[in-house]
Amino acid sequence: MKRIKEYKKLFKIEGAIDLKELKSTYRSLVKEWHPDKFQEEAKKEEADVISTQIIDGYHFLVSIAPETKAANLEEYKKTITESQVADWHHKSMLLEVTFTDGNKYEYFGVSKILFGKFVNAKSMNNFGKRNIFNSFIYRKSMKASATV
Repeated sequence: MKRIKEYKKLFKIEGAIDLKELKSTYRSLVKEWHPDKFQEEAKKEEADVISTQIIDGYHFLVSIAPETKAANLEEYKKTITESQVADWHHKSMLLEVTFTDGNKYEYFGVSKILFGKFVNAKSMNNFGKRNIFNSFIYRKSMKASATV
């Protein structure tokens, strides 16, 4: 959740993410902080760090935007209903779940207590569907490459 708040603050977003507005803000920030605009080496280095944050933030916010989630909803539902939980990691309110179809999703705001219940549930899939997969902000982290 901290990462979401930081990126929203960087892009001056309050409430839901609008992709059109995000893209516009992204373009203006990239122009403002492009390292080639600066002559001094210290300013160039600062601009390089900030432009990297801007790029990372943009891709992150696009991945959790309602429009992106709506476009990928069918694939997500197929993953959480037809695949089993293959692996999981939890670190400071971030739960990363890998499914047997190779998809990996990050869930933001999952407490340590809820994670403990998830791990100790008779059926992690059922518990996840009821309490995590449809209740928390999530994003697709990656898709494992197909194995031959």
